[in-house]
Amino acid sequence: MNALATSLQTYFTAFARTQRDLSSNTIASYRDTWRMLLKHLTATLGVPTDKIDFDALTVTNVSGFLDHLEHDRGNNAKTRNTRLTAIRAVLSRALPNHPEHAATITQVLAIPPKRTTRPVIEFLTPGEVDALLAAPDHQTWTGRRDHALLAMAVQTGLRISEICALTLNDIHLGAGPHVTCTGKGRRQRSTPLTRTTVNTMKHYLAERATRPGTAMFCGPHGQALSRDALEHRLAKHLNTTKTTCSSLAGKHVTMHTLRHTTAMNLLTGGVDVAVIALWLGHADTHSTDAYLHADMAIKQAAIERTRPLGVTPGSYHPEPDILAWLTAL
Repeated sequence: MNALATSLQTYFTAFARTQRDLSSNTIASYRDTWRMLLKHLTATLGVPTDKIDFDALTVTNVSGFLDHLEHDRGNNAKTRNTRLTAIRAVLSRALPNHPEHAATITQVLAIPPKRTTRPVIEFLTPGEVDALLAAPDHQTWTGRRDHALLAMAVQTGLRISEICALTLNDIHLGAGPHVTCTGKGRRQRSTPLTRTTVNTMKHYLAERATRPGTAMFCGPHGQALSRDALEHRLAKHLNTTKTTCSSLAGKHVTMHTLRHTTAMNLLTGGVDVAVIALWLGHADTHSTDAYLHADMAIKQAAIERTRPLGVTPGSYHPEPDILAWLTAL
């Protein structure tokens, strides 16, 4: 076993789990990155995988792998940067133990992430939310379940992974109703529930009690719904909604769009950005700042508050007679 193989096994068995206590999703992402990197190097260098060592991890080879992700696999710049982070994580840990490869490792660690453009946040208007919540068929169990699921998602802003992981013990409908979850970075948080959501969940949970399992939103046999299942159910109801709400036809709506909708509802309701960050489980407000740019109404309101005294609010309209206007200057 060469030095690279030893470093990889040490990182994933001892360091990542025991010392860093990384989440299973992070470990899986890092693992998949290194599997793809080793397979790429095997194909491009023409050597067996077990012969690939630190000396094969040159800037040229690693950059070639990152280009391969973008051009051949169709990954975007964000995914490329995530893979680069996984490579850096292992090499940073291996560097002190392998000074003989310091020059090669240091050069790879110096590869900069690719600059990305943040897309405009898409969210649903109140009318679109009402249309979506009315789409599930309340005459069926799955329709009533989907209505409760969508109502919970829109009101709480939980991530899709957090919704999938919810159990019956995570919801509290007594005094101070709320739902608890363990989110990104193992941060635990409690999100309050509105009276409307509480009433919806009470009716749903009364019927849910007759089914097996502990997952809050379950399938026919009591098992937790997967991420793909949630997206599939949402897409089904969106197709139904687009016949009655034409504005949804031009939007790309996913479960994460419902999370954006929650944030925008809080922002337009006057909630401070720092509180929204806590509500959504963001580590800091930098991620939440993006919502400030998403709604032109918020920017227009800011302009109206800064206009000089005596100036009538509204949009500028040029004079109809340009010659008269020029004469009056």
